[in-house]
Amino acid sequence: MTASYSKALIIGAGAGLSASLARLFAAKGMAVALAARSTGDLAGLAAETGASLHDCDAADHARVAALFAALDAGGAPDVVVYNASARVRGPFIELDPAAVANAVSVSAVGAFYAAQEAAKRMAPKRHGAILLTGASAGVKGYPQSAPFAMGKFALRGLAQSMARELQPKGIHVAHFVIDGGVRNPATGRVEAADAPDSFLDPDAIAQTYLAVLQQPRSAWSLEVELRPWVERF
Repeated sequence: MTASYSKALIIGAGAGLSASLARLFAAKGMAVALAARSTGDLAGLAAETGASLHDCDAADHARVAALFAALDAGGAPDVVVYNASARVRGPFIELDPAAVANAVSVSAVGAFYAAQEAAKRMAPKRHGAILLTGASAGVKGYPQSAPFAMGKFALRGLAQSMARELQPKGIHVAHFVIDGGVRNPATGRVEAADAPDSFLDPDAIAQTYLAVLQQPRSAWSLEVELRPWVERF
């Protein structure tokens, strides 16, 4: 059986992948909610997709719980995408411990907060999907990027543990390894003329998230890796 979904919440929303997901989900008839630490720059996307906007610090348990409580009035989301992450770069011995703790909290602990609130609402209905956006750093640690690796490795472990516990309860848990740079013209992150498709297209990534949502439950994916055709791995 293939599940159908009606309400999506995207946490850590921004102009890249989250925007592509919001547009695609809305085009498929889903009601969309966008949550971010600051939503001021999401007004245009909300107007385009009909999405509701919610200020939420993903690393703050009380605010994540309040976000889900606020959405309960209109019906809890049956799709939750956790797209929030934080990076701290620098030589290992020079890293600020407080900044590292915050980065890991945003990338991984916040995902736990969101997933727990989502699962509480999905489990009684035996229906829902929790999609976690990972990165290359969740598979291999890079120099001067220990905090990002810590957070993304933890996120991947969270996804594996959740899937084994929650999928038999009807909740599809999937982790996406985004292995490469994501195209973003707003920040100048675009391919050179002689290197077509060397960045991941966020609209193409969104199509893969949708494909996972449409999988029959007899063949659910736990993890999907996406990379440009020229990316080394």
